[in-house]
Amino acid sequence: MIHDLSEAKFDALPDYDVCVIGSGPAGTTIANELRDMALRLCVLESGKLRPTPLGHRLRRVRSEGIVVREDSRERVFGGTSTTWTGTSTPLDAIDLAPRPWLRYSGWPISEVELHAYYEEAAMRYRFPSLGRFRRLSSREHQPRWHDVEEKVFFTDPRPQNFGEEFRHIFAGPRTDLYLDATAVRLAASADHSAIDRVLIHVSDGRELRLHAGIFVLAAGGLENPRLLLVSRDLCSAGLGNDHDQVGRFLMNHPMGYHGTIRLEHPATVSDHLFEVHEGNLSGYAGLRLRDAVQADRGLLNSSVRLEPVFPWSGSLGLYSLFTLRRRAQALFRRDTTHPDEAANSPPWYWARTRSEHQRLTAFTSKASWPVLAMNVLKEARRVAQWAWARFFIHSLQEVRIAHLTHFMEMEPDPENRVVLTLECDEYGVPMMAVRHRCSELDRRSVVELHRTLAEEFAAMGLASLETTLASADPWPIDEDGHHHMGTTRMGTDPATSVVDPTLRLHGVPNVYVAGSSAFPTSGCANPTLTIVALSIRLARHLRAKAE
Repeated sequence: MIHDLSEAKFDALPDYDVCVIGSGPAGTTIANELRDMALRLCVLESGKLRPTPLGHRLRRVRSEGIVVREDSRERVFGGTSTTWTGTSTPLDAIDLAPRPWLRYSGWPISEVELHAYYEEAAMRYRFPSLGRFRRLSSREHQPRWHDVEEKVFFTDPRPQNFGEEFRHIFAGPRTDLYLDATAVRLAASADHSAIDRVLIHVSDGRELRLHAGIFVLAAGGLENPRLLLVSRDLCSAGLGNDHDQVGRFLMNHPMGYHGTIRLEHPATVSDHLFEVHEGNLSGYAGLRLRDAVQADRGLLNSSVRLEPVFPWSGSLGLYSLFTLRRRAQALFRRDTTHPDEAANSPPWYWARTRSEHQRLTAFTSKASWPVLAMNVLKEARRVAQWAWARFFIHSLQEVRIAHLTHFMEMEPDPENRVVLTLECDEYGVPMMAVRHRCSELDRRSVVELHRTLAEEFAAMGLASLETTLASADPWPIDEDGHHHMGTTRMGTDPATSVVDPTLRLHGVPNVYVAGSSAFPTSGCANPTLTIVALSIRLARHLRAKAE
């Protein structure tokens, strides 16, 4: 059943076999995988079925270095799957392997094992199979790359909203979803042998407690370590933090634009450099250095993509049109969870840079209806150019110039971390300070990718690359990629990790951590596919324990 705690006035909550904290891709996958067992299972969600002002306020975070955007996380049923664009790709072999030149590298699970769970994610959670990724990556008529190779990123036209797609799993009597249920602390049993309850705050001011045999933290790469750090019954430094590892090794996928590609011959937007297609799948080809080249030069696995520049790029009138459309849709229906879908085309199709996209979106979101309409009229010519290309000659639109947008791998650095501050949120829980910056190795890896791309584009007579990245100061690739990883990393040594290979906290028998916070390294892959794969794996482990 689904219970909104602000409406369902429970004096006490029932006991459960398994309590999952968080209803995003990780938490919902685990609940779905376990729901057919004879277990009492519940999921706690801090938000409600739709975003709320309180949920937005509870996302607040302080940042040092790369600024973490508040909208990179969501307190709502379905978590960040309610706002993601559906982009997925598997990790590369080099991401999982120990790298002699990279300290703290290597996953404690094999590529073969992870790939088996990728296939299960494809079968049950609408991700493309590995075979389809490989076919897109090995298609004919690629440029004659030497040290570079293409990595396909697939974007689903109907991104999975885990809250909407799996709401039905809470219709049965054994699986409950509690909304407006903010977990503020995990508490230990009387004999301090395990964790036996979670303390919950409700927006109406009530405090509740819920007892369970097993707890799974699935609240995201920042909230997972925060909850551990404030739970101090078994360790004064925080649950699972006996070796001061909780919150460390924070990784992101810093994004940003730098470098311009000038094509020797005009291409079309449907060219493989910008879009790839197979059947109903579409995506783009990221450009990365081959594994052997990374190993030879001691580099990280960063990637870039080419994003075309069009005559209408950066048009205030176009953004105003999209905003008017979203508002009109909101008058007739409530589904506005994927705002970029209003234009039915990828964001790079109308903005020159990601920061420009964010600025124009923020500006138009606050404008009145008359101001938006006037913006459309003032830039009617550019709006008409977009409409003609979008609806009539999309595949014929010429591209002569493209920007490079980056997806950086960050090395696992213990000094990049999540810590608690003295300031508290509305429930009295200490707020987070997030500290992470790009290292010299992070930067050098992307500079070397630029240098290699420039050489190979020129050797093929395909394009010229204009870049000043090697001398750029300050470093320009510093935007939050919305992927927060590594803060409860998986490993076999408690001195350098937080959870073991089964995702159980070292030294705590009944607390597990799911999601990207368990990643030992990040590669350049969007994490959701791997999050779901690891969640299936964790559910399989919990099933075996219960049988």
